[in-house]
Amino acid sequence: MESKQTDSGAARSGTGNKGLKQNAIGFLDALVIGLASTAPAYSLAAVIGLVVVTVGTQAPAVLLASFVPMFFIAAAFYYMNRADQDCGTTFSWVTRAMGPWAGWMGGWAICVTGILVIGSLADVAARYTYLLLGLEGMAGSKLAVTLLAVLIILVMTAVCVIGTEISAKVQNVMITAQVVALLFFAAAALFQVFGGTAPESSIQPQLSWLNPFAIEDSSALIAGLLTGVFIYWGWESAVNLTEEVEDSATAPGRAAVVSTVILLLTYVSVTIAVVAFAGLAQVQKFADDDAIFSTVANGVLGSPWDQIVVLSVLTSALASTQTTILPASRTTLSMARAGAMPASLGDVHPRLLTPHVSTIVIGVLATVWYVVVNVLSANFLFDTLSALSLMIAFYYSLTGFACAIYYRHELLKSVKNFVFIGLAPVLGGLILGFLFFRSIFDLADPGVSYTGGSLFGFGLPLVIGLGFLILGAVLMLLWRFFGDHEAFSHRRLETVDTPWEEG
Repeated sequence: MESKQTDSGAARSGTGNKGLKQNAIGFLDALVIGLASTAPAYSLAAVIGLVVVTVGTQAPAVLLASFVPMFFIAAAFYYMNRADQDCGTTFSWVTRAMGPWAGWMGGWAICVTGILVIGSLADVAARYTYLLLGLEGMAGSKLAVTLLAVLIILVMTAVCVIGTEISAKVQNVMITAQVVALLFFAAAALFQVFGGTAPESSIQPQLSWLNPFAIEDSSALIAGLLTGVFIYWGWESAVNLTEEVEDSATAPGRAAVVSTVILLLTYVSVTIAVVAFAGLAQVQKFADDDAIFSTVANGVLGSPWDQIVVLSVLTSALASTQTTILPASRTTLSMARAGAMPASLGDVHPRLLTPHVSTIVIGVLATVWYVVVNVLSANFLFDTLSALSLMIAFYYSLTGFACAIYYRHELLKSVKNFVFIGLAPVLGGLILGFLFFRSIFDLADPGVSYTGGSLFGFGLPLVIGLGFLILGAVLMLLWRFFGDHEAFSHRRLETVDTPWEEG
């Protein structure tokens, strides 16, 4: 097991062996960052209509079922982070358990997901900013939205560079605003439903809404699970800051696990409230429109209180724009320090104690991707988001398998070890692995593309998703054969150090 301190100078300065600032934030800060990275208000607004179209009133059940593999993989993150606090990243863990090249591909997938989605989140934040200010004309202008979105990315990148503490303080405000607003909105909607003052289209919630086995169409359930992977994704940002969190061996992992539970409660309660208040017909109209909350909130809260929900979506997108930079930048830092990427990406600012080079690179690449794609077509941007499920399922499943492999000599020493370190991570990995291959099949259909376009007969979302994974494999081979990287490429498989202290 690697030591968290490799030299006395680092210990005296309060920095770890990478030069990052130790104990910069606490458990609650890590929890908030994990929650914020999922963009709960925006994520739910973006997909709730689609899920209802797919499975009707069983939408809450789909979100409940989607939680299961997320919780299992969160357990894998917890135990892998206990053994190795190297930026809390899949790259380091998979490299140890499954070899350097599997680790490289896992790290590449994390970096790419960040680059692909940051611009989309900033785009939503920009559009909702104009709507909140009553500037509907600018909200409908691609140029105005793009310019503000680019500014948002630059500002959020700067916040990440300035320091982890300020990042946490910004997130504390924004996550409170969005989660409180969502729960207030849900409570108000359910109060009217049960009080008999909701619209005629409203329906009484039933316990059966929480039963995923009531969904007779397995294809519909699988499609819902693929959507669920997207809206739960992001909680691991809490672990990516592990070297900067107090009690780095356990607190970040606990924050990740707790964040998935909080997301479950938020997603299920809000979905029940929206479906019950608005009814199926109205919710289904928003299958590809994230304006559902602002529309339903007007009926629930009236004006101007409905703007609270608009503000929650805005802060959700803003918060996630910032926090999504963190996993990609910390993974890049870890890869650079391990000799898997250019060494300059592993530089840490001597005063700010943040990985400024990798953070700026991620911010710049995300900006370039967003501007180019948005100029081509706004629908192409949506196809990019559809492709994310491939890479998310890919590196999450790798992490689940890596956990069981790395701890393989410890699994039969207790029932707890077997269940939480072996069985749960492997089941999570198998479910997400299945969803990975199923999404390849589904995304191959050009009909699922927002642009309606195809390449080589395949839908654009599949071309984007697999294209980036193939690009990663090519870059990995170039790095292997055209450079002096023997220390990384010849790393041997490892297991957890023994004796291992159970906890």
